[in-house]
Amino acid sequence: MPDYTTLAKTIRSLTEAETDVVSLMATIACEVHHFDQRFDWTGFYRVTGPEMLKIGPYQGGHGCLQIPFSRGVCGAAARTGDVQLVADVDVFEGHIACASSTQSELVIPVFNGSGILLGVFDIDSNQPDAFDQVDADALVAILAEVFQRCDAA
Repeated sequence: MPDYTTLAKTIRSLTEAETDVVSLMATIACEVHHFDQRFDWTGFYRVTGPEMLKIGPYQGGHGCLQIPFSRGVCGAAARTGDVQLVADVDVFEGHIACASSTQSELVIPVFNGSGILLGVFDIDSNQPDAFDQVDADALVAILAEVFQRCDAA
């Protein structure tokens, strides 16, 4: 069972006084990526224009450079503002295969303290059904704590 309490404490201590969104994203992507062997690709897609996400800090192989809100799991999270917990990416209509090895995915919308969408946090796994609600809830809480202190991007 992943120790999300320790992960939260580590991220809190590393990001405590930081408010720069990209610096925070880079730190979180690194810490989360190395936290669990299920996590093959871990990173952010940032809102950079109307209905558009562009790749941000990440760990792992290459990712898609841009994703419209209308496409894929990341787009669905950005469009709806809801966590996307996908056990099998092959059955997710419109899934974008940035890496052919990805079998399951967890995508969390990221908001600042004013409720403005900054982007999405995307975790891919080459294992089927790799994520559960415990993962989603813990990571939502960590992201909310860190980004709530950030101004509008």
